[in-house]
Amino acid sequence: MSLPVRRASGLLLIPDPHVAASPPMQRLDSYMDDVLAKLAACLEHAAANALVPVVLGDLFHWPRENPNLVMVALIELFREHQPYVLVGNHDKYQARFTADTSLAVLRAAGVCAVLDEPGLFLRLDTPTGPAVVGASPDGSAIPLSVDKALGEASVWLAHHNVGFPDFLDKHVKIREIPGLDWLINGHIHRPQPTVAAGGTRWANPGNITRLKFSRRSMERVPAAAIWRPGAADIEHWTVPYRPFAEVFPDQELPPEDSAPAEVQSRFLEGLARLAWKRTREGAGLHEFLSANLNPEHPESAVIWELYREVTDHADAD
Repeated sequence: MSLPVRRASGLLLIPDPHVAASPPMQRLDSYMDDVLAKLAACLEHAAANALVPVVLGDLFHWPRENPNLVMVALIELFREHQPYVLVGNHDKYQARFTADTSLAVLRAAGVCAVLDEPGLFLRLDTPTGPAVVGASPDGSAIPLSVDKALGEASVWLAHHNVGFPDFLDKHVKIREIPGLDWLINGHIHRPQPTVAAGGTRWANPGNITRLKFSRRSMERVPAAAIWRPGAADIEHWTVPYRPFAEVFPDQELPPEDSAPAEVQSRFLEGLARLAWKRTREGAGLHEFLSANLNPEHPESAVIWELYREVTDHADAD
């Protein structure tokens, strides 16, 4: 397989920035400047340490119609560094990555390489050995195995609902993947401990942007992650960040959720995904549902039945 080769010391993984001009959720008005400053710090750290920068999905908080102020700032920031950007669920409109999304504009501007299809995309030549790098964007399958050369390390980047210790109900189960040394995931904002399954380690560094006004966010340190071939674990690199009280409202924290995230139903999420699609896009929806629904959940059968009614397809099993 012919892949581009980069000489580097490893990867700098930037999880879920959620860039936006208007503050989402409970963040204060400094949000855009804060997030852009974190991205700039990550890219500068990558350049200073010979690391290949990769955004682990959800570069944007809203998939399109981001104001020119944001787009110009990102073009100027990315032009020198040319990061890879994995497509996350927030980067897609109506569950699809198309030319009318903001991330597609950055790709057309030639300032980043967008990872919108699953597969291997890079080989690394590092001081600690060669490595092959692959990725699965949101909604695509994680490979059953990975081909690599003898003596080559392998790492796969994903943006999925993975069943880490705090999220055991998520539909992507941690398992050994033949030929794969590491799977490093975005999407789940809460950092998780690295879990080994046979010869495959699974890691989830969290995200660099605190979005939710909660005690857990108040206690969390925003960080990117560094991966190098042969390392026993990913290395967390704390991004520059402001105190919680300066970026969230000065008010009492809300009570913690009584139900853990892992028992929350995917039923409404599935209905929302269905509502985004139209009959003519049924094939793409089938692929998305196949990748994202857990067949062990009873509500999955209901969602498949709705799919058949909407698309007139009978091959949804």
